[in-house]
Amino acid sequence: MTVKVTWHGHATLSLDVNGQKVLVDPFFSGNPACKTNADNVEADYILITHAHGDHMADALPIAKRTGALVITNFEIGNWMIANGHSNVHQQHIGGGYYHPIGYIKLTIAFHGSSFNDGSYGGMPSGFLLNVDEKRIYIAGDTAVYSDMALIGRYGLDLAILPIGDNFTMGPDDALLAAKFLKAKTVMPYHYNTWPPIEQDCQTWSAQVRSETSSNVIVLDPEGSFTLD
Repeated sequence: MTVKVTWHGHATLSLDVNGQKVLVDPFFSGNPACKTNADNVEADYILITHAHGDHMADALPIAKRTGALVITNFEIGNWMIANGHSNVHQQHIGGGYYHPIGYIKLTIAFHGSSFNDGSYGGMPSGFLLNVDEKRIYIAGDTAVYSDMALIGRYGLDLAILPIGDNFTMGPDDALLAAKFLKAKTVMPYHYNTWPPIEQDCQTWSAQVRSETSSNVIVLDPEGSFTLD
């Protein structure tokens, strides 16, 4: 039993869990790192960490086309419903729920959250997924914080961390996050999309490998790996 993880560039991910398609923060249109056409994306579930356009630009059209269940915070859920997609499950920070795909919990993320018109998008979040006997932490856009050590106590198979700096934690803080989380495997994302978040992920990866017990997976945009 495996989970296939695909990185589409920036913070957009796809998880294939036994044939179930989980899309995280769909930003295809306008994403310079992405080669996937939003019109062709499959989704049974869509997870949205916060309301910024570089995380949910394509969420509504994909949700309407596929009928996917959108799992997100209360405010984004209300926005989806108001804009014509009612298949929504609203949660909030610290709250988890047993979905058919598995147990999904919203975690703290220190960031902002607003829609393109400037209206409030609720508290940003990360996601802690327990799917197919795998525990996966997707940090979302966040600073490092010491309570990541509590998330690490769940015993993580994979932690996906932003390393771009400027808008999120950078390489040094992401290294500290990896030390708090103690995941079996760590993967960087949210970097190299635009000049302000350009980073040398190979140097960061080498530091994580040398200073923690975690393996590191570095993907090119549209690259995939299987979490056994």
